[in-house]
Amino acid sequence: MVLARRLGQAISALENYLLSHQRQQDMDQLNAIRDDYRLMADYWQRGFDDPGREQVYDQLLRRLFVLTQQVDSRWLLAESPYLKAIHQRPRKARTDWAMPTMRASMEAFVSEVTMLELEPEHTRRQKSDALYREHAGLMRDLFDYIVTSRPWRENLADAFIDMLLSPTLASIDQQLIVSAIMLSAMLTFCQQKLRVLCEVYRQATDEPLRQRALVGWVFVLHAAPAGADTLYTELRQTVAGLCADERTAAELAELQMQLVYCLQADADRDTIQKEILPDIMSGSRLQMTRGGLVEMDEDTLDDILHPEASEQAVERMEQSVRRMADMQRQGADIYFGGFSQMKRFPFFSDISNWFVPFYSQHPGISQTWNGARAGRFLKTITRLGAFCDSDKYSFVLAFNLVLDRLPKNMLQMIEQGEATAMPVGGEVAIEEQRTPAFIRRAYLQNLFRFFRLFPSRSEFPAPFDELRGIVFFAHPLLRQDALAKPMLSVARFLLKRRCYGEALSVLQNMPETGHDFQYYMLMGSVLQHHAPLSSPFTPLGCYRRALELQPGNERALAGLARALYAEGSLDEALTTYNQLLALKPEQKSYQMGAAVCLLNLEKADEALKQLFKLSYLYPDDASVSRLLAWAQTLSGKYEQADKLYTQLLAADQPQPADLLNRGYCLWFDRRIAEAAEAFRRFLKTQQNEHFSIADEFLVTSHQLLRQRGITDTEIQLMMDASLGLGS
Repeated sequence: MVLARRLGQAISALENYLLSHQRQQDMDQLNAIRDDYRLMADYWQRGFDDPGREQVYDQLLRRLFVLTQQVDSRWLLAESPYLKAIHQRPRKARTDWAMPTMRASMEAFVSEVTMLELEPEHTRRQKSDALYREHAGLMRDLFDYIVTSRPWRENLADAFIDMLLSPTLASIDQQLIVSAIMLSAMLTFCQQKLRVLCEVYRQATDEPLRQRALVGWVFVLHAAPAGADTLYTELRQTVAGLCADERTAAELAELQMQLVYCLQADADRDTIQKEILPDIMSGSRLQMTRGGLVEMDEDTLDDILHPEASEQAVERMEQSVRRMADMQRQGADIYFGGFSQMKRFPFFSDISNWFVPFYSQHPGISQTWNGARAGRFLKTITRLGAFCDSDKYSFVLAFNLVLDRLPKNMLQMIEQGEATAMPVGGEVAIEEQRTPAFIRRAYLQNLFRFFRLFPSRSEFPAPFDELRGIVFFAHPLLRQDALAKPMLSVARFLLKRRCYGEALSVLQNMPETGHDFQYYMLMGSVLQHHAPLSSPFTPLGCYRRALELQPGNERALAGLARALYAEGSLDEALTTYNQLLALKPEQKSYQMGAAVCLLNLEKADEALKQLFKLSYLYPDDASVSRLLAWAQTLSGKYEQADKLYTQLLAADQPQPADLLNRGYCLWFDRRIAEAAEAFRRFLKTQQNEHFSIADEFLVTSHQLLRQRGITDTEIQLMMDASLGLGS
């Protein structure tokens, strides 16, 4: 009700809630808001003209919204044992949470780290460990404190902005705080926390901090309650100002695409485990056993008898390694499948460790890092691999366990620094790791692992549960003229991946200034695959509008021809295909499109002329053979058609539709038993549980069957025979 601006009703509703969930401080704040509202209403009822009435009403709405969010935050803590625990722990551990105190502690840490260089070598390590251990405890407490903090006031938000932009603090600390603010504002929306993230993104010069702030404000904005911008109108101005910057517009588009790649991690994992890793392992000399990896004898009898097989295995291995590297360069999360099994260390029971940037002095890994038997190998692979921070911590924690399972000679080479560290997926140059896109992708992979693998993840919003949950380009506040071109890029990206509903939501959010030729082409293509019940656009209308903007455009004509055919306007579709053939007479797809129109216009003989020509030019094209076979079926040339269907069904992966159409061909030729068998085989291939042979015979093809003299009784008999009934 607050976001709907119904102040009086919202006050009454909150009062009813507080009467059953007594907390005097909340009731006192509500009474103060209600008293001010009544005073304003009293002046209005008396007829006084108050030029500041609208401003006062907005202020009261904001005060009530903040109070509502505070109540909601306390309700979350009361309902969640986990959130309650991380709320209480830092507040019990420390009593002074004043901003000056926190900032002074973090600045003192930076100074003390600098002073460590002056310490003697024999005491430096011990003092360093103690210093980092104490500071890690402080940052853990601060992270938990921020995550479970109530909505902030403006002055507190200003203090955080100043602290996060200060050069006197460690970037690692600032990045961790930004993540905590994001998580807190996703739990309970707070406009001031969102403002902090926006300002840090706008002003920060440290790239990792800036990219975390970008992801943070986008996630919080996308998770904000609908209508928040009507209450906080300055939010519109903030977002518009950010989007007006060309760099921001480009980064938002990159971020949107990277989020889609994140959701493909499960599919990428399956591809790697089923297709890539088997080739890599088969090409290596290692074999996994219960005792670990065992190096096989090079002079095996198989190598002597079949040397070419070994060479082929090595070649397949190299191709698979290159394939993983290509996947990684394109944005795939190639390490999720492997490292998802390595998040059960006690290290990851602490929520802040899912978000802390990787640093070797972290108390959770410093002992392993400094005491590793193969320190050079460990440092090289974590430095050059495309690992996110979370996976780097996993790798270090599991490192000694991995070493113990390696063959002795390989272990010796690693420990002596003779083995070269090469991460699967290839090395990534340090320069590339410093780019905004790489930094952002690694951070998103951190978030993906947290929201998918953290034991208490159900206590938090789940942005990665479905694709629609991360398509923030559909958010109304991003309906900005400056984002028109990036929106087109994102929509094209989604369409390419067959995310039709999501592509449509982005296009529907496009400002009208972006409704150009490319927009209508994309919208037409999307609507051909995903047509909502109510839409101001149709594929036909989109392609006609595109042709108005670019008359005679070939792609628009091709889209129009497909749309006309889909709507049943066969004569006009044929005319359009003929226009296309006038432009490109040898274009196979246009010839086939025209032939299909002729078939549906019951001009099979004309269609056959084109199809025989295509069959001669493309004898191995199954789509041409398929269409020719159906044309011959409709022309009564059943024997010729059956020969083609037999060839099509002999393929490695025959199309179910060929079985169906062969059934019709045999039925029309009165080869009833063979037709029934073809239909039975077709039904066995059907994965769609909604498919019905009754609908196929009595609706889809009913007119065609009756034209061939097949009665309804015969249709029923064939239906029963296809289902194996009555035999």
